[in-house]
Amino acid sequence: MKHARLTAFAAVGVCSAFLVSTVHAQVVNLKIANFFPPPSGQSKVVEAFGQALEARSGGKIKVQYFAGGSLVQAPAMFKGIESGIADIGYSHVYYTPGRMPVSEGVGLPIGIPTGWVGVHVGNDFYQKFKPKEFAGVRVLTLHANGPSMVITKKPVAKLEDMKGVTIRAPGLPGDIVRALGGTPTPTPMMEVYDSIAKGVNEGVWGPYEVLKTFRFAEVATNVTVSWQIGASFPFYLAMNQRSYNGLSPELKKVVDSVSAEWVERFARMWNDIDLEGKAYADGKGVNYIELSPQEAARWQKAVEPVIGDWVKTMTGKGFKEAEVRGWIAYMRDRIKYWTAKQIEAKIPSPTGPMELRPAAPGKK
Repeated sequence: MKHARLTAFAAVGVCSAFLVSTVHAQVVNLKIANFFPPPSGQSKVVEAFGQALEARSGGKIKVQYFAGGSLVQAPAMFKGIESGIADIGYSHVYYTPGRMPVSEGVGLPIGIPTGWVGVHVGNDFYQKFKPKEFAGVRVLTLHANGPSMVITKKPVAKLEDMKGVTIRAPGLPGDIVRALGGTPTPTPMMEVYDSIAKGVNEGVWGPYEVLKTFRFAEVATNVTVSWQIGASFPFYLAMNQRSYNGLSPELKKVVDSVSAEWVERFARMWNDIDLEGKAYADGKGVNYIELSPQEAARWQKAVEPVIGDWVKTMTGKGFKEAEVRGWIAYMRDRIKYWTAKQIEAKIPSPTGPMELRPAAPGKK
């Protein structure tokens, strides 16, 4: 009898050990990487994304979050996701010029007026066309930030003032700066502050938020509010395809639903940090230069060749011209749609049509 009881206890112990190991086996560990510094809005929203995955999965997903490039640096992010160094990563496509040529078009100077609009336009573009260039990873969201502007040491009020000005702008943004008369450089973002302070660069091409996130308002005190050409940086949040495929159907639904929900979270984040960037710049005495309708038209005309060259580049890659121009027409249509939606929702932005401005524009 004693032997029988011991055998029974042993059997229970084996079953318990099996159940415990099965439970542990069901826990999926995901590493999420982001190059933005931990205090930034971008970093916080990606961190919150990971926290939502944990909560919605009931603890079946556990996340290790690596901010500030601590796991993968920005230029290596896409390869880091592909190879599985990071299960999920966040970066923008211009850190890998030519790797995602179709998606680079989201950053063309076609008039994205605000970060809120840019996020929705970029996401719509990806959902509509699903570029094959992302094969090997699963795109969770593709979007654009607020419109980049000329942020410089000296005032730039008209095109002539841009001539020869050295401005940090990698990839396609560099083509835009060159079309406006400036001299673009590919300086890594984390080195831009020192490069402007030391005079290596005279400015940076970026949205309002960089004035605070990277403290550029301390070294470049003039902003040309050139939202009318509305060029943005296309960002992606992507997942290693093998990591996604290895999830259970239940956990795949969690990833998909949280990703869809986070489109609006990213839209609000990019919009809010532009407002915060301007408020920070106000405190630093930054000078804002609004383009008159006539001057804005000159800037729009100056960047038209950038759009034309991109169309030629894409046709050279085997795409039909009508298809490429269709992408541009689609984005412009979505810009109009989402701008009207933002005005209707009364979501204020520091750029874009005057109906969106939280306060009277002008020089500070």
